[in-house]
Amino acid sequence: MHRENSESHGLVYVVDGARTPFLKARGVPGPFSASDLAVKAGQALLDRQGLYPHSLDEVVIGSVMSNPDETNVARLIALRLGCPLTTPAYTVQRNCASGLQAIDSAMKDIRLGKADLVLAGGTEAMSHAPLLFQPEMAAWLGTWMGAKNFFQHLLVLKNFRLKFLKPIISLLNGLNDPMYGISMGQTAENLAFRFEISRLAMDTFSVQSHERYLKSFSEKEYEQEIIPIVAGDGRYYDTDDGVRKNTNVERLATLKPFFDKTYGVVTAGNSSQVTDGAALLLLASQKAVEEMNLPVLGVLVDVHWAGLDPREMGLGPVHATLPLLKENHLSFQDIDYWEINEAFSAQVLACVKAFQDKDYLREHWNDDSLAAVMDEARLNIDGGAIAMGHPVGASGARLVLHLLEILKRKEGKRGIAALCIGGGQGGAILVESMDKKIKE
Repeated sequence: MHRENSESHGLVYVVDGARTPFLKARGVPGPFSASDLAVKAGQALLDRQGLYPHSLDEVVIGSVMSNPDETNVARLIALRLGCPLTTPAYTVQRNCASGLQAIDSAMKDIRLGKADLVLAGGTEAMSHAPLLFQPEMAAWLGTWMGAKNFFQHLLVLKNFRLKFLKPIISLLNGLNDPMYGISMGQTAENLAFRFEISRLAMDTFSVQSHERYLKSFSEKEYEQEIIPIVAGDGRYYDTDDGVRKNTNVERLATLKPFFDKTYGVVTAGNSSQVTDGAALLLLASQKAVEEMNLPVLGVLVDVHWAGLDPREMGLGPVHATLPLLKENHLSFQDIDYWEINEAFSAQVLACVKAFQDKDYLREHWNDDSLAAVMDEARLNIDGGAIAMGHPVGASGARLVLHLLEILKRKEGKRGIAALCIGGGQGGAILVESMDKKIKE
């Protein structure tokens, strides 16, 4: 099917964006729920632009690990922000790219003329992922609740077994592929084997992520992006607290493989961290920008989604990016900066190798004309999820926001943000800086 250039449907502008600090999960529920995090980011964003909640036409939020107390978390966020009862809100879920899916959904609503100003992004409190009962325990409880008197309860009690109390850890189950019964970490092991990526290369990339982040943070490159938040007990958070200041290759080399303990090379040190955080953007039509006199950080041009083998899900950015470039008549040389989510070091390094592997491109597209060597000096220049964490619902929105901040800072024209997605998908978005577009 012929796909029209997205600009023919009208531009979608990013007015501004903000995110909370990303807080590492430390074995107990963190101080903020998913809605807490998004509300704090959303309030700061609206205040910064002098906008009232009733100015929003809708709220679209990506989130994966729904808390039963926050069903349709987008609606809860909208109401907690003070949006009128008439403001619609909906939650989307595409695993690790849920935040990007929220942006894509909002883009479509704006291009269709259904909205002019939308709050879109993602939130995740991974530390709050619920513990679940075993099916046997759920069945026993159902029988217990159905008992009518003391004697019936006594009979049911005789059937209880202590093993029923063993919980299902939903966070771990969510990080496994249900089709093939392997963890996301094992998919990274598959890529390390296929593309001959060494443990040293993976650990070196991880150290680079931390070092790039720390350098950029010290130079206040994250100052506009991260908004401080305060917990109910008065604790103050203003930085991504999972960053390791003193890490090096020698220390990472002492860590044992986590997913394949016998032959593996993927460790906790070269994987992204389990994290709580939210990232939100204000998206606007040209009408809203003009009538409300809004600033513009950049333009959302086009999004592409792709599917691939779940066992190699980490190559999703390749499968989404190459068609995105082709559909927009662009090459690697036209892209100034790249953000690829760092789910695992092996996954990002495998993408870099696959982009230039003509055999791989012919295998999947019967076309090696887009094969190109990625300039890694323009990839994740301020670090990534290995350093700061990966709150799965929020990461897609964070990548878009930070990429636009980079284009503004570096006076770049175009950028692509991409993610791999558990279950065997990839998502990529093409953005442009507004300053450059005005000059054209």
